[in-house]
Amino acid sequence: MKRIIIAVSVLSLSLAVSLAQAPQGPPKPGAEQKRMTYFAGNWNSEGTMKESPFGPAGSFTGTEHTEWLPGGFFLVSHTTSKGSMGEMKGMAVMGYDREAKGYTYNEFDSMGQSMAAKGTVSGDTWTWTNDGKTPDGKAYKSRFIIKEASPTSYTMKWEAAFGGGAMQTVMEGKATRAAGAPKTTAAPKK
Repeated sequence: MKRIIIAVSVLSLSLAVSLAQAPQGPPKPGAEQKRMTYFAGNWNSEGTMKESPFGPAGSFTGTEHTEWLPGGFFLVSHTTSKGSMGEMKGMAVMGYDREAKGYTYNEFDSMGQSMAAKGTVSGDTWTWTNDGKTPDGKAYKSRFIIKEASPTSYTMKWEAAFGGGAMQTVMEGKATRAAGAPKTTAAPKK
């Protein structure tokens, strides 16, 4: 009888320790995801492209709808823009990589191009970097900088270095939250 009581006690203690260490439900978004809430909603953008291996110079306008993927870990954006190369549609996913301790941005567009960038945020400034190839195959390094001007607007600047050269401005513009649009959509809960 003593052995049965000891065995049941050990089993109960093991079960209690296992339950205490088991995760309680699905993971929850953290402060890094909450920081991305700034971009949720509808935006209008405008700016100018400089002549570069990405295309001719000219102005552009665009719209963007960004919302949280259920779960609150990733923002999904759908964009439409018009510029010197015609109309373009795109889709992007923004998230946070806990292991790399940095933001991620993966974009795909109707011109057959894709881009994967890594990002950081410091105060009101987001900086995204990536390496890639231009449509004609030239290697480049780029930096995309977003500065939050207010809760309803931001400025943006895209710089690139081609073939190991110095960074040069490729695009400059601004975006404003669409009138009547909610500031956020389904913010992640902590």
